[in-house]
Amino acid sequence: MNLSSLPNAITILRIILVLPVVVALLNEHYGIALLLFGVAGVSDGLDGYIAKHYHCTSRLGSILDPLADKLLLVSTYLSLAWLGLLPWWLVLIVMARDLMIVAGGFAYHRVIGEYEMSPSYISKLNTAAQILLGFLVVLSMSLLPLSEQWIDGLIYFVLATTLLSGADYLWTWGRRAISARAVNTQNRND
Repeated sequence: MNLSSLPNAITILRIILVLPVVVALLNEHYGIALLLFGVAGVSDGLDGYIAKHYHCTSRLGSILDPLADKLLLVSTYLSLAWLGLLPWWLVLIVMARDLMIVAGGFAYHRVIGEYEMSPSYISKLNTAAQILLGFLVVLSMSLLPLSEQWIDGLIYFVLATTLLSGADYLWTWGRRAISARAVNTQNRND
């Protein structure tokens, strides 16, 4: 393996970590789940650092990295909801937003053409808030019990950023699609 494939290998290991995290959570081994969650977080930072610092970015990596993050987050949220530690309505809203983005990206690609997806500020904030919520719930169950008010406040913050991020994607990519369609129509008429 050469250096250019190392970020993708680390990302694939992070994807493999999803199953042990879920098993640990569902068996209520919160300390192990927290440790694995931490390893996944460090690996996420490490693969990004290596890819950027050593110019090893790839199209595969740009797909695998957010996929690994989403798999870990969605699996963690589903597990925490199953255990009654997160509300189901929040998990469904988070998943609905992600499905909307994937469906929108697929539709844009099929109807308009290729695109480079770049997350907006609100989307990055949403992802950070989702990760923080999952981490703090597991932390609260393992090492450091947190007050219900803190967790509830973060739940509603995640709800707000999820809805805002979803609306932002709809608005931004809807405008881009309309503009691209207008340009394509104009080009065909010329």
